[in-house]
Amino acid sequence: MTIPEISIPLTEIPLEKNIKLFIKREDLIHPGISGNKFWKLYYNINQYLQQQPEYPFIVTFGGAFSNHIAAVSALGKEQGIKTLGIIRGEELEDKWQENPTLAFAHTNGMAFRFVTRTAYRNKESLTRDLQKEFSSALIIPEGGTNHHAVKGIQHMLNEGTKSFDYLCTAVGTGGTVSGLSKFAGEHQQVLGFKAVNDPTLDDEVFKLSGRKNFTLFEAHDGSYGKITDENIRFINNFSEYYGIQLDPVYTGKMMRLIFRLIEEDLFPENARILAFHTGGLQGISGANRMLEEHNRPLIRLIKS
Repeated sequence: MTIPEISIPLTEIPLEKNIKLFIKREDLIHPGISGNKFWKLYYNINQYLQQQPEYPFIVTFGGAFSNHIAAVSALGKEQGIKTLGIIRGEELEDKWQENPTLAFAHTNGMAFRFVTRTAYRNKESLTRDLQKEFSSALIIPEGGTNHHAVKGIQHMLNEGTKSFDYLCTAVGTGGTVSGLSKFAGEHQQVLGFKAVNDPTLDDEVFKLSGRKNFTLFEAHDGSYGKITDENIRFINNFSEYYGIQLDPVYTGKMMRLIFRLIEEDLFPENARILAFHTGGLQGISGANRMLEEHNRPLIRLIKS
């Protein structure tokens, strides 16, 4: 993988308060390996390929609508590497073709192995078995989070991000917020917006970053993947006003809570806030399919 020669835009979100809010559009970095996924995979893949494996092979984990699964499949296609996705939920085995994320991954050449939710929860045991089965494979954890991923996140920071007081990101497995924490400037505070109800994340982020310059907020609306009507309304209003598409699992929840915290005066006057758009837009089609089945409002897509 090589660093793309593109300039990632910082887009201002106008506010009535004397606070500056910008979004860094990491979702634009690559058409298939979107947002933070590109940087979380960057060092993982490059170090693996430096070993010159005879038959490169990547194995990773994810759910039915996983952005990580989609990104790894796109990476495999681009690099000519075979990929295998360990997918949570054996009920999907006979109907994965109906799932937009898995259908996309399949067109990229990814093979699937469906496992029960019970087996999936014990990923340490699954990983050990996979390492025995595929001894020369690169096995990437769910969400791509490990020390190589944290190292890659440093590339989301540059000269243009140094002037901000607060760096904000959605949080799933914790790799992105850990990288921002590890590589942030001394004057910067990192705010993570949890898309998953996981009380262990504070400790995990500290282990990965080694710094205590971060605060995690609950932004999951009760559980991972839950999509409320309030969230849908916010995403649709946001895209109409600002012309930026948000996803319902990560960035929509993050921006909604940032707006609320601004209204509650969490940020001091003249504060400069930078929120990272970490992608995840591929999941909207699957979300809309589920919403439509329950006769609920849909997420409007910005026409390109």
